[in-house]
Amino acid sequence: QVQLVESGGGLVQAGGSLRLSCAASGLTFSRYNMGWFRQAPGKEQEFVAGIRWSGSSTDYADSVKGRFTISRDNAKNTVYLQMNSLKPEDTAVYYCASDRWLGIVRKRVHDYDYWGQGTQVTVSS
Repeated sequence: QVQLVESGGGLVQAGGSLRLSCAASGLTFSRYNMGWFRQAPGKEQEFVAGIRWSGSSTDYADSVKGRFTISRDNAKNTVYLQMNSLKPEDTAVYYCASDRWLGIVRKRVHDYDYWGQGTQVTVSS
């Protein structure tokens, strides 16, 4: 049974930082590309960041480039999202997801097969 469990969300002031973690089990983690998505109230789910299975390349949404960093530790079956210089518009539920495609990082929701339950990030102004 595949499980992706996010943690690290919370309430932070604008300009602050948070680090999200996603612990995976029930799958061969090193054989999946991983992604972070988010969904704000009343909006569609959107791609935030992705990382290839080896960690050799990453990709980001334009809205978070230069502020967020995705990384992974295959020995710990965990993917991270370091979020700096947070803005109120970053407020959303953040989800991690796995993609069995091992090529370039993909950005569409339907490309990803397993999903976590999400963690709330709230940025106050």
